[in-house]
Amino acid sequence: MDALDARILLALDEDPDATALALAQRLGIARNTLSARLTRMRETGALREFSRRVDPAHLGRGLVAFVSIAISQTTSTGVTDVLRAVPEVVEMHMTTGEADLLVKLVAVDTADLHRITNQILEAPGVVRTSTAISLFEEMPLRLQALIRQVATTPTPRT
Repeated sequence: MDALDARILLALDEDPDATALALAQRLGIARNTLSARLTRMRETGALREFSRRVDPAHLGRGLVAFVSIAISQTTSTGVTDVLRAVPEVVEMHMTTGEADLLVKLVAVDTADLHRITNQILEAPGVVRTSTAISLFEEMPLRLQALIRQVATTPTPRT
């Protein structure tokens, strides 16, 4: 990602409803350049799906929890596939330390959380879990400061 890509992303953040033509004019680039860069960012995974912006609370899933999962090293095949099939599991990271996986999930309430964590415990290879409920989101995922940094970094000339 270069400075122009970052400027495109910042412009989209500022006005997500802007047309391609309006964005291109605002950035001082050709519309085809904008389109090609957006396509490349989507294809390489730099620009993720729009649904990542949806707040799960607006889908009736306002409770957020983080589940640390210890997995048996001998029977761990398929654990992540089972967890991917649980719609409430919204993020999953392989980790080092006490647990092997850290899962972020969303639930309706604590009873729903109990149902989901039992579902996780039933997955073949799961040895134990530890759950922490988020009381409130102190700071949501933020990337704008990093994008601004890239946008203002001069591109080296070759």
